[in-house]
Amino acid sequence: MSQTYVGGELELFADATRWKAYVAAVLRGFIGGRVLDVGAGIGSNVPFLHNPDVAEWVCLEPDAALARRIEQRIAAATLPPHCAVSVGTTASLDPAAAFDTILYIDVLEHIADDAAELARARTHLVPGGHLVVLAPAHEFLFSPFDAAIGHYRRYSRARLAQLAPPRAALVECAMLDSAGFFASLANRAVLSQRLPTPPQIAFWDAWLVPLSRRLDALFGRRFGKTVVAIWRAEG
Repeated sequence: MSQTYVGGELELFADATRWKAYVAAVLRGFIGGRVLDVGAGIGSNVPFLHNPDVAEWVCLEPDAALARRIEQRIAAATLPPHCAVSVGTTASLDPAAAFDTILYIDVLEHIADDAAELARARTHLVPGGHLVVLAPAHEFLFSPFDAAIGHYRRYSRARLAQLAPPRAALVECAMLDSAGFFASLANRAVLSQRLPTPPQIAFWDAWLVPLSRRLDALFGRRFGKTVVAIWRAEG
């Protein structure tokens, strides 16, 4: 069943290449085999997260218009090989479909019942496979920007870790983008923008993300505006 995405940030963040490369470096060891990319949007994360260990990449996107844009990129060979598109959600998947990696990159916060969503995703994960969630952190940073793009919530490390689906062991729960935290705090406290401007995104990506890569390592990835959790499916 097709849905219409209400957010407006996909184009804004499509050129945040330093951020996407940083996320890819963090997640590299957990992505491989048959991959399900839930809420793939316009496919802008795929070239960064795809790696030689990937055998197949399925972009699951409920918005038919966005899915067509991914199909156009596949046809133009601007996405890596072995990519396919499926219009729908995890609820519409073949019950027998199985994956080695299931990704929720800036997606879970858009889903009303996040616990049920991850439990359903777990049924499609092979033993030893990884369920990867990256989401905005800190509920007190919830801003007009979050509301404008359809977020239900932001997450603390503890809140995200508590969403562990059945028969899945948490192997990583970390915070990223410590420098970007202060930009989000300023927006929440002072600017209250519904959407950041392209120059603001460019500044964050060019200057704050490289700084965050250094600071995050210094802080042991315990502080930032983004949280990532990774579970391994148990047999």
